[in-house]
Amino acid sequence: MSASPASPASNAGKSSPAAAQADAKPYYYVAPSGSDTTGTGSESSPWKTVQRAADAAMKTGGTVYLRGGVYSQQLKLAGTPGAAGSAARLTVASYPSETAVLDGKGLSVQDTGSLIELHDASRVTVRGLELRNYKTATSGSVPIGIYVHGAGSDIRILDNKVHDIGNTSSPKGSDLAGRDAHGIAVYGTEAPASISDLTVSGNEVYNLILGSSEALVLNGNVEKFVVENNDVHDNDNIGIDAIGFEGTSPNAKYDQARDGVIRGNRITGSTSSRNPSYGRKIPNGSYSAGGIYIDGGRDIVVERNISESNDIGIEIASEHSGRSTSGIIVRSNLVVRNALTGIAMGGYDDERGSTTGSTITGNTVAYNDTLEWGTGQLYIQFDTRDNAIRNNIFSVSGSNVLIHNEYAENTRNQVDGNLYFAPDKNEAVWTWKGKEYKGFSAYRKGSGNDADSIFADPEFVDAKSDYRLKSGSPASVSGMPDKILSAAPDLDGKPRGKSADGKPSLGAYE
Repeated sequence: MSASPASPASNAGKSSPAAAQADAKPYYYVAPSGSDTTGTGSESSPWKTVQRAADAAMKTGGTVYLRGGVYSQQLKLAGTPGAAGSAARLTVASYPSETAVLDGKGLSVQDTGSLIELHDASRVTVRGLELRNYKTATSGSVPIGIYVHGAGSDIRILDNKVHDIGNTSSPKGSDLAGRDAHGIAVYGTEAPASISDLTVSGNEVYNLILGSSEALVLNGNVEKFVVENNDVHDNDNIGIDAIGFEGTSPNAKYDQARDGVIRGNRITGSTSSRNPSYGRKIPNGSYSAGGIYIDGGRDIVVERNISESNDIGIEIASEHSGRSTSGIIVRSNLVVRNALTGIAMGGYDDERGSTTGSTITGNTVAYNDTLEWGTGQLYIQFDTRDNAIRNNIFSVSGSNVLIHNEYAENTRNQVDGNLYFAPDKNEAVWTWKGKEYKGFSAYRKGSGNDADSIFADPEFVDAKSDYRLKSGSPASVSGMPDKILSAAPDLDGKPRGKSADGKPSLGAYE
């Protein structure tokens, strides 16, 4: 598997000396062997509990360093550090080159519980910690590794390792409810005040029992965010999700995650097929977990991610009738070998919402639909309007399906300037507005799409592991000039569309 230039989560669970150089004074220290009664919070005389140190640091600003070891503790932070009017910030981090572990084994989960909670907090960084083993078997209780909620700004969740969090209760009722958990959850629950200027970067999030929830989620009134370089893997539901229209914010006007970037992440192994919240009999035949899911969000850029071996690679949709996911840019992503489909858009049935005004450009979408159910590389579902799909590479799996669109509610969508490939060109299948076409010429004539697209082998360096283009590939410098695509680098960090005529290469790599 060819990697992106930045290795996601390479420092997860450990605070690096380089990062510590920027940490503000005063410093407060905690150690498993410390004492809250005789300790002073100094490096030579540390406190024992993280909360004791954080409470002191919240008054002054500064940095709480946790010495290496295991802490069966939780931490709650609220408000803004320092004196009123100051610019102080608070950092809670592992001591440089050591790993501090917050271990939830044996800790109770009351309603929504977390190992680290930030409520109405601003100017706070949580960095280089390991959070693990926070579980419950109580239906309706929601364990979370790191939980940010309310409103606030300038929040950094960096280089943490979050794993083995979950709800193991049996799902209840016909809707299989009550079994929910998150690794990292950000809920904007106020209005008009939002959670803003948020960075979630370099974290490793894995081995979670999520029920009907998500590994890393932004929900409600969350804006101006960056979710980047995280490694989210081997979870039993959605990897990264940006959500709107669930009533998380008390004012519907603000109830959308928006104006953010999801960039440079690696998401693998997200599947609901063994999750009893999607069917009690395991395996349950459900393959609905997206690696990256925009569900009701707006004005979000999804770029330079690798989404592999999930149920769905990337989905931009809305689950709420009459509501639209809109203004989404999906560019320069590598989306390969996902079970149901590569990229999906639109409501998953005719009682859902829509996808509008979005652009899918410069992605390599290959060998998805590994189930061979015929959902193809691009799955256009219910109610899609005014979207553009261009400069992508689509290469089939064994189903030979490239685009599957069974709904007539498909309006003013522009599909052109792409490369399609199937080993047998006569067996390649497109379905457009419910009508199936076999062969590229029949599809172009019948659908009116892809007048300037090509059908050719993209000539990957290695079709099993390296999806860069060989020299002389028909995908090289053959795309449509595209300001949206050329505004950011390719998956290797190279400029896009810099040829004399402004043409980019097709797919995720120049």
